This record gives sequence, C-alpha cells and structure tokens, in this order.
Amino acid sequence: MTTTPQRAFLFDMDGTIVDNMAFHTSSWVTFFERRGQAIDADEFFRATAGRQGGEIIRTYLGEGLGDEEVAALNHEKESVYRELYAPHLKAVDGFDKLIQQAKANGVKLAVGTAAPPANVAFTLDGLGLRAHFDAIVGAADVARGKPHPDVFLKAAELCGVAPEHCIVFEDAPLGVEAARRAGMRCIVLTTTLPAASFAGFDNVIAIVRDFSELKAEPLFA
Repeated sequence: MTTTPQRAFLFDMDGTIVDNMAFHTSSWVTFFERRGQAIDADEFFRATAGRQGGEIIRTYLGEGLGDEEVAALNHEKESVYRELYAPHLKAVDGFDKLIQQAKANGVKLAVGTAAPPANVAFTLDGLGLRAHFDAIVGAADVARGKPHPDVFLKAAELCGVAPEHCIVFEDAPLGVEAARRAGMRCIVLTTTLPAASFAGFDNVIAIVRDFSELKAEPLFA
C-alpha cells in the first residue's frame, strides 16, 4: 500500500477559479490614479498578473518603501478590489464539476495564488470552496511571487505529489512560466488573455475557455 498520492491539480485563484482580473485591474487603476499615475490596463496585466501586491507596489512606487508602508498600500488596493468584485463573486463555469471528478479519481487539489490572506478568504470562503483543497498557498506563505515557482512547488510539497505529476491551471503568462520553472504541465484558461498570448510555452497541454471543456480523467492518461 502506498501512502504517497500520485497526482495533483494546482489552481491559480484570481482569473482561474474566479473570472475577476478585470476587477483587479480596475482597482489598480483607481489606486494609481489616486497617486497621479496613469497605467495601461492590458500592459499592466501582462507585466504583473501573478506577482504579489507588495512586489507590484515597490516596482511602481519605489523599491525603498518600508514593509509597513507597503502593507498599508496593499490593504488599500485590495479593499477597493473586494468592494468592486463582491457583487459578482462566482466560480468559473465547470469548476465545481471538475473538482468533483478529480476527487473521485483520487487527485489531490491545491491553490497556488499571489493573493493575500484576506482575498483568499474572500474568494474561497465566499464560495464555500476551502474544504475541497488539500493545500492553499498564498502570498503570505512564500517569499517570491510568480514567475518564480515557489508557490506551486510549496503546494505540491504539501500535497505530497512530485512536480511532474502536477497539472497547474492558470490564466496569466507569469503563472504559466512559474509552472514551467516548477517542472509542471499547465492548462490555460482564456478568461483574461487570448490563446496567442501563451504560444511560447512548451509546458501548456491545453487551452480552454472554462473548466466545462475539460474532464479530469484524461488529463493524466
């Protein structure tokens, strides 16, 4: 009898479990407008999606900002986001069915996100999903955001599954790159960007509009 589970699905959260990246981008636009900075929404998403809030704030407002100041700024931005997105909170089509299929097939489930704890609670508890996951790894649990592989490697480790037996679900190029660096295959959801944005990645095994286009079992055939 083996005690090591063999397979895992690792889900990015924002833009993957929930189709919310437009709301994140809007909250960043508002945040920077308050500080007299205009950002191009599409360009900003490509450059930052998957990075931790503190990393983004330092990039745009100054690397020398102290930890407490960064934490306060990040709290402000995320509060704007939660207020904007709260009326729209729902899982991407097919997500619930896919995770039920995965569990029936003995697949471990984890979240690997750049989100801070308050956003993880807002989303996973707001949708009643937390209990489905064997591991949840967020910004508070790793030193570096995507494209570094830390968040996915930690999720795999907590699930007791080797990286090569994990499939990552992502919506952003930095997240797909993080999966690639972790030695993991990836399925892309085009919730936020078109398929062409992921042309350069050799670890992408499927590109879909939502989870209803997938079945869990063939993914490990």
